[in-house]
Amino acid sequence: MKKVGFTTTIPVEIIFAANLIPVDLNNIFITDNNPHTFIDFAEQEGLPRNTCNWIKGIYTSVMQNSVDKVISVTGGDCSNNHALTEIFRAEGIDVTTFNYPYENKSRYVSLKSEMSLLTAELGTDLDTVQKFQENLQGVRSKLKRLDELTVENKVSGFENHLWLVSSTDFNGDYLSFEDNLIAFLDEAQRREEIKNNLRIGFVGVPPIFTDLYEFLENKGVHIAFNEVQRQFSIISEKRDIVEKYLDYTYPYDISCRIEDINREIKKRKLDGIIHYVQSFCYRQLQDLIIKREIEVPVITIEGNEPGGVDARTKIRLESFIEMLEERKK
Repeated sequence: MKKVGFTTTIPVEIIFAANLIPVDLNNIFITDNNPHTFIDFAEQEGLPRNTCNWIKGIYTSVMQNSVDKVISVTGGDCSNNHALTEIFRAEGIDVTTFNYPYENKSRYVSLKSEMSLLTAELGTDLDTVQKFQENLQGVRSKLKRLDELTVENKVSGFENHLWLVSSTDFNGDYLSFEDNLIAFLDEAQRREEIKNNLRIGFVGVPPIFTDLYEFLENKGVHIAFNEVQRQFSIISEKRDIVEKYLDYTYPYDISCRIEDINREIKKRKLDGIIHYVQSFCYRQLQDLIIKREIEVPVITIEGNEPGGVDARTKIRLESFIEMLEERKK
């Protein structure tokens, strides 16, 4: 079967219903044994150094023939995807666009139209997709249980991150993914509770740092909330496929995310929030609103390249942890 790559989370049910294999291009980049080679290749090809490294990783993933077709999300994600789409087309790559509607007015109609266009492009229809999405209800409910076990201190923040990020494409095979998840949940439920001093949440795009969770856990912190990763798993239990993706907060305005974050802070009894931002990303501007409207202390950290947490960021995080511990006393 042909592989269809995408630049950020899309209604993956459409790809499966069309008997194609979904591939999250971000995951190809970040899970590679040497993701820096993706960045180097993109820069040698001419992409500016001051471009987000996730974009460079996506570019290289496509140019090195990882997929047969690309779905570029040009509405509701990185604005650089517009130029990336043009580059792919200039290179003769089969690429189509998908847009999450920004405005609240007629959002259902707009999203349904986008989904219908994509289904037609991939050789299926929305009725078939609607029926197929029932096949993913089981695995999505198990992902929800995994997130609950994270709140219950049975699953670590990194494990939570890894499973939820992987659910964007289910590693190309949702049946095998579900079997592996069942085995993991069975083991996790029998664990002793994780002992920790603080409960902290991550908001913002998934961090590019490779050892951030390990660093924080060694400091007695339990990451009990991964905001965007949780949204990637499509937590809505609505049966209407369009409404399900309207409940997905990431591609819409920041107010949707703020409401979700504050609700989860209370539910998970979080002591603080780490807001991760990627270098050269427009979402850094949203930090102003997040710090103003989030109901617990927030620290903002910035990452650029894959690898370990730099010394300056470690010092800032240590100071933030000490402040939260004093505040908790």
